[in-house]
Formats: sequence, structure tokens, C-alpha cells
Amino acid sequence: MRVALAQIAPVLLDREQTLRKVRAAVEEAATGGASLVVFGEVMVPGYPAWSGRTGGAAFNDPEQKALHARYLDQSVDIAAGHLDGVREAAAAGNVAVCLGAAAREPPSIFASRVFIGQDGEILSVHRKLRPTYEERLSWTPGDGAGLVVHPLEGCTVGARNCWENWMPLARASLYAQGEDLHCMLWPGSRRNTDDLTPVVAKESRSYVVSVSALLR
Repeated sequence: MRVALAQIAPVLLDREQTLRKVRAAVEEAATGGASLVVFGEVMVPGYPAWSGRTGGAAFNDPEQKALHARYLDQSVDIAAGHLDGVREAAAAGNVAVCLGAAAREPPSIFASRVFIGQDGEILSVHRKLRPTYEERLSWTPGDGAGLVVHPLEGCTVGARNCWENWMPLARASLYAQGEDLHCMLWPGSRRNTDDLTPVVAKESRSYVVSVSALLR
């Protein structure tokens, strides 16, 4: 099975333009013979990197309020059909998609992992268990309901967001379901991935891919 790692940059805080890039990457992966294409954490509409660099917790700050309002506005509403174009590309190319998205479920946003099957159906949405440090300014804590795996061409595929991959019990929950291909979704930085990727591969006896989004 061929797996495509779409380590591309979003059009930051622009959902529609970023989704066009995602769809193009899905189509390219399908043309290249991939059965699965994996994107980085919150690829759509991008990682809220400003929080740790611009005083994201400043009380009643108009710039921070405007940024958070923009992030909420440009987040993904799955029920509203924002991912329909990506689903169509997946079905047309017979390729599964593992996509990181800031998903809106009013009044909150979750750092979500969306798994789309080769038929274009959304098979599961996992909401990041515990946003890390300043991420809590942007995302609501999730739950374990999305810690599931999916069969794909003889493999059993699971995925987690960023620091969840360091959580031993979250890892074990997927191992127990027979996972043998694990996808790690990251916002970036090799320091997060260099050591952990081979550790999880050895611990789980699985194939492991680490995929990072880029910020420009």
C-alpha cells in the first residue's frame, strides 16, 4: 500500500483556499497511486501559532479577540458540508484521507482528526483529548470516543494529534484494536517527531508515519 504524506502549508485562517489545496493534494495522491493521504494537525484553517507569540491570553485585548473571532469563523463545520469537496476527491480517486482540522461544534472548536474512507464517507472524527499549553486558548478538550481504527487494504489504521502520541494509554487504546499503521498528525518541528516515531513503531510493532503541516 502506498501512503502519501501531504506536508504542505495552509492558507492561514482561510478555510476555503486551504481546502482547495487539500483537495488538490488528495487528487495528486490518487494520481500517484496512493491508497491513503495524511495531513498535519489542524491543516484547516491552520495552527493558531500566534497564541504563544503575541500574548494570546491578554485580557480583553482587541487584537486577540479579532484573531480568535477569525479563527472561529474560518474553522470547519462538518455538518455544514465544508469537507464535501475533499470527500468527493477521495471518492473519485479511491483514496482514504486522514485530515487535521479545527472543527467547529458551537460554541467550541476542537483540534480534530477526520478520517474519510475511500468511498468519500466520513468514518470518524476524533477530538484531541487535551490541548497543550497555549492551545487551550483556542481549542476545547475532547474525549476518547474518537480513539478508533479503520481497516484499509489489509491494514488497520489509527491516528492521533500531536502530543496525544506521547500519551501511553491513548496509544494502548489503538494497539488493543489491532492497529498496525499509525498516523501522527503534527503542527511541525522535528523535535517532536524524531525520537517518538521509531519508539511507537517498535512499541506497537506497527508502521508509523509522522506528518507535519508547514507555516509560512
